[in-house]
Amino acid sequence: MDTTGASEEINRHRRRFFGAAAATVAAAQLGMVGSAASQAGKASATRLPAIKPGSHTSFGPLKQIDAGLLNVGYAEAGPANGPPVILLHGWPYDIYSFVDVAPLLASAGYRVIIPYLRGYGTTRFLSNDAVRNGQPSALAVDLMALLDALRIEKPVLAGFDWGARTANIFAALWPDRTKAMVSVSGYLIGNQEAGKMPLPPQAEYEWWYQFYFATDRGRAGYEKYRREFSKLIWQLASPRWNFDDATFDRSAAAFDNPDHVAIVIHNYRWRLGLVEGERKYDDLERRLSVSPVITIATITLEGDANGAPHPDPSAYASKFSGKYSHRLIKGGIGHNLPQEAPYDFAQAVVDVAEL
Repeated sequence: MDTTGASEEINRHRRRFFGAAAATVAAAQLGMVGSAASQAGKASATRLPAIKPGSHTSFGPLKQIDAGLLNVGYAEAGPANGPPVILLHGWPYDIYSFVDVAPLLASAGYRVIIPYLRGYGTTRFLSNDAVRNGQPSALAVDLMALLDALRIEKPVLAGFDWGARTANIFAALWPDRTKAMVSVSGYLIGNQEAGKMPLPPQAEYEWWYQFYFATDRGRAGYEKYRREFSKLIWQLASPRWNFDDATFDRSAAAFDNPDHVAIVIHNYRWRLGLVEGERKYDDLERRLSVSPVITIATITLEGDANGAPHPDPSAYASKFSGKYSHRLIKGGIGHNLPQEAPYDFAQAVVDVAEL
């Protein structure tokens, strides 16, 4: 499959989303995931201790740093001189997706940084005049600014959902600044032109929330019901994860950020080509439009009960030209893989760092 074809195939699968029908489609796809052959990775010399999900409920005091357009809020764990790892959350989630992952990595000697993305938690724009832009390349530039502010040269990147996409984009554009990567659901680099292409009716139906966000009613509805909306997404995306109200509430506080709705709505409208991005990112978007191959060492992960439909690993394996392996995490693991299976996620970080 050529590069353009692979990108279109991945885009087609990724754009299927939640709803009852989507869960059925995902279940069928998961059967294929389980039988897919994956490239074997070298066993890590470091084995992390077992941990029960939900063992931790807090971080140490959060930190703030000016970085590019933002004052970024972030949690930090581990020794300041340890090998750096950046953990990147998605939508509608936050840094608490990594609340059990961080202490595992810290115990193995890593310096762990978990930033709030723009529009989440304590991260704020430095200027009231800054465009509340949610296009994916802007988030990758935010990450570069954060690394420069923290004087981190070449970290391991690990994430899911928006966070995995940000890590993919960063690794593709700046491989010299990326040691290795863990990416849930594989290769997530898309482009605006592909997002404009119509899909078969069933797939369009499963992408319901994006069309909702495209309307004034959808923006107003998300503004008014952002917690109820986010909880519904959690339930659909992770149908076998029995999270409690306290777990959800810890993350939902991040959605009270004054820029949250603007960033989320712009992100999804941009993907459909309904709004413009900023011209300063045009060159990056041109480079991303060809679905560039990622050259750094990578481990991709997938949960066996991910209610957010996703491509079979065989659809994106060719997008990784460095050392690579794929792991299916079993046990009813859904979309929020680092919070549902923290040991497996953290062990993948250690393993890819030692490849």
